[in-house]
Amino acid sequence: MHHYFTIYKPYLVLSQFSKEGNHQTLKDFFDVPTDVYPVGRLDADSEGLLLLTNDVSMNHRVLHPTNRIPKTYWVQVDGDISSAAINALETGVVINHQGKAYHTKPARVHRFTEAPIVAPRVPPIRFRASIPAPWIELTIWEGKNRQIRKMTASVGFPTLRLIRYRLGNLTLDGMNPGDMRSWSKSALLKALF
Repeated sequence: MHHYFTIYKPYLVLSQFSKEGNHQTLKDFFDVPTDVYPVGRLDADSEGLLLLTNDVSMNHRVLHPTNRIPKTYWVQVDGDISSAAINALETGVVINHQGKAYHTKPARVHRFTEAPIVAPRVPPIRFRASIPAPWIELTIWEGKNRQIRKMTASVGFPTLRLIRYRLGNLTLDGMNPGDMRSWSKSALLKALF
């Protein structure tokens, strides 16, 4: 029997069920059948939407590059991000990927006029009264290792907090860190594609 879940992965939790040192893993938060695994990943220091399943065909559909499922992130950056930096992110920037220069594909980026309503992070980001920490929404159709962090750093505004908000048409709306939703295959496919 196939199972489909979306979860809100908390901060500092590894995107795996197997133990690794003293790190918390998905097993510490989510009770799912033993053959269920994450589709893709989020780094331990990233939060947000993650798909879990035991359906190999779903894994292939979601991760295959030709399907180009948009992934939208809410990113809190260090400093008053400029229009020039946002334009650079939109047209693509050069980052290091596996030891080589990689030019990212065009992205969709906009700056929030007001901070999005998000669950508090524990521990919170560092606060410096003299340096703003605005939020941007950044959508990409690819997913290189630590890509968002490398992109914002390349334009001079390092990432302070990173939340994957949307995958396809699935969102975190109504969810908090540690929450899980169960899906039927048809409903999940409709939401993703």
